[in-house]
Amino acid sequence: MRVIKWSVKLKVNPRAVRICQMRRKWGSCSTKGIITLAVDLSDREPQFRDFVIAHELLHLRYPHHGRLFKAVMAAHIPNWRELEILR
Repeated sequence: MRVIKWSVKLKVNPRAVRICQMRRKWGSCSTKGIITLAVDLSDREPQFRDFVIAHELLHLRYPHHGRLFKAVMAAHIPNWRELEILR
């Protein structure tokens, strides 16, 4: 599973991972440590899935899109800004 791979790589431990129907976004991270991913994310290309998963998991360490969040995203997914446009 990609979520487990990324959790280990980013050294985070989500409380739970949910797969749900989402209308407006691909994923979310709650303040309680619950990651929710869109069910149709599995229909997207692997690189985009990795971007969304890494993005949401990083919110467990960095709740906002500040400099540190962006630097860690760039270190793990160098083209994340181009992928973000596809959101």
